[in-house]
Amino acid sequence: MEKWTETDSELKLTLKFKDFKVAWAFMNQVAIAAEELKHHPNWANVYNSVEIVLTTHDEGNTLTKKDYELAAAINDILNSYDYKH
Repeated sequence: MEKWTETDSELKLTLKFKDFKVAWAFMNQVAIAAEELKHHPNWANVYNSVEIVLTTHDEGNTLTKKDYELAAAINDILNSYDYKH
């Protein structure tokens, strides 16, 4: 996955947006997608920066299909945002 850093146990993405409002709007859209997929990210937000880590906790903190599906949904959401990674 092009924007993500992948290890054996997680997918990680760090983004910087124009400001806090844009970062929060992005996070809100990701939250809706996560609820629909019933898979939730570990994430942190400081002002315009958002860090997302995906792993499947109930499978022993490893990567599963759920992580890749959520990452793809996040990538789709990112198509409408101006950001740096």
